[in-house]
Amino acid sequence: MRKAERLFQLTNLIRTKQPITAQRLAEELGVSTRSIYRYIDDLSISGIPIYGTTGRGYELDKKFELPPLNLTEKEFDALKLGVAMVTSWTGDELSRAAKSLSDKIETSLPDTNRKAFSSVVFAPNIQTFGLHKKSLRQSWESIHAAIKNSNQIELEYISLQEKPSSRVIYPLGLFYWGAKWTLGAWCTQRQDYRNFRLDRIRVLTIMNVTFSSTEKINLDSFITHCQN
Repeated sequence: MRKAERLFQLTNLIRTKQPITAQRLAEELGVSTRSIYRYIDDLSISGIPIYGTTGRGYELDKKFELPPLNLTEKEFDALKLGVAMVTSWTGDELSRAAKSLSDKIETSLPDTNRKAFSSVVFAPNIQTFGLHKKSLRQSWESIHAAIKNSNQIELEYISLQEKPSSRVIYPLGLFYWGAKWTLGAWCTQRQDYRNFRLDRIRVLTIMNVTFSSTEKINLDSFITHCQN
């Protein structure tokens, strides 16, 4: 990656995640903290209004705006592929949002870039080939909304061993594994974390009861649980 691109990426990271420490920036960019300090000096010399506070991290002046978007060809490929995958594998609402985002970004690109970048990476819309059930898209969308709104969910579920069960869960996150979506959740029946395959949910009921994350029950803890 060219230095100019690295500095732009660093500036954008600080703008979106401020305040952010040098250590965290180094982890995000995959470089040493010494490199981060050097990049910060370069940004300051170039006139970028960046400042650091001990124990808090780096921040940008709130009035600072990045220059117009200028994607590289590989970034453009990544954008188009990501939009195609979201459109194909999620719910209708997020699909429309992905298309809208893509249109906004493409509109902001210089005409020369837009004409020159011809993507050769594709994620065919599997709906076109009849491989994605409409009911599954609807379930995905309902679960996504329930996670956002912290609604409890009641499931009628069939396990891989073909055993039916009824559960009340706290939905925490949706995970895509290349062919299947799973729902990571806290199961009130088992009092533990569980993964549920969306294609094995027979009945889905979004309850008018909400839940609150706690130190024990939250998305980060679920992910840690799965990694252990």
